[in-house]
Amino acid sequence: MKKTKPIIAAAVLSALMFVSCTKTNKSENQSQDAAQTTAQARAEYIEVEPNVRLHVTDLGEGKPVVLIHGYPVSDASWEYQYLPLIKAGYRVIGITLRGFGQSDKPYGKYNYDQFASDIKTVLDKLDIKDATLGGHSMGGAIALHYVAKYNADHVSKLALFAAAAPVHTKKPDYPYPLFTKEEITKWVDLVSVDRPGLLNTIGERFVLSPTSVSPGIGAWLGGIEMQSSAYAMEQALIALRDEDLRGDLPKIKIPTLIMQAKQDRIVAYALAEQMNKAIKGSTLIPFENSGHALFLEERDKFNAELLKFLKQ
Repeated sequence: MKKTKPIIAAAVLSALMFVSCTKTNKSENQSQDAAQTTAQARAEYIEVEPNVRLHVTDLGEGKPVVLIHGYPVSDASWEYQYLPLIKAGYRVIGITLRGFGQSDKPYGKYNYDQFASDIKTVLDKLDIKDATLGGHSMGGAIALHYVAKYNADHVSKLALFAAAAPVHTKKPDYPYPLFTKEEITKWVDLVSVDRPGLLNTIGERFVLSPTSVSPGIGAWLGGIEMQSSAYAMEQALIALRDEDLRGDLPKIKIPTLIMQAKQDRIVAYALAEQMNKAIKGSTLIPFENSGHALFLEERDKFNAELLKFLKQ
């Protein structure tokens, strides 16, 4: 028995040492995994100039798709496009414009040149190549301007969703928009006296009917809209009223998809037709059962047409 006890004690000690080493190795491996995950995490905010950071949603792997939101929401509005694009094998990058959503809201310029410059900086810093750039409403106008201004740098395809382009207000030689300059000026004035009232005015026109999106979706969009700064809303609306991108249209030399609802009450279908004529080789896809929010109201068709374009 005396000889047996030391043998048992030695065996127990060896077992304890083995367990201890195993736990240590497991802990080290977990730490390495955590460190690797941290190293691979993507930035949620990207600085485009000193003291100005843009919120960016950067998800998935594969060929990049960059999405620019409309007025006055944020990249959060692409929630029902993010997952389908990720599952289809794409890297999707939603950029929130300065002054909106969770991006910084500085005093300064809020015109199309500034927005396009910010997008360029983000794509430079992320080293994006061969992307499809898509934009909705004002975001579509900005995407169009970006491609023209920077000769499609980082971008190989353009997708315009109910784009408020090339002009959002009527002109003597361009009758196609739905609004006059005076009508949009009233919206600009409303920002400083009743911003929720302005959002309600836009909201009534945003969808085809009160039942084309659920009450929950409507409340969700309203919450996103109120994240915008009043100053940014005012200045961006002035840009939307005054910018004229007709000179940009001949500069678009990349494959372009145009998706537009025929019953849109914010952006006229006639504008999409004019862009389709002016952008060589572009494709116009009409939507019959939605308003301005075609990416929500006809979500399945919208996502299918976008994926089809991406695969071409």
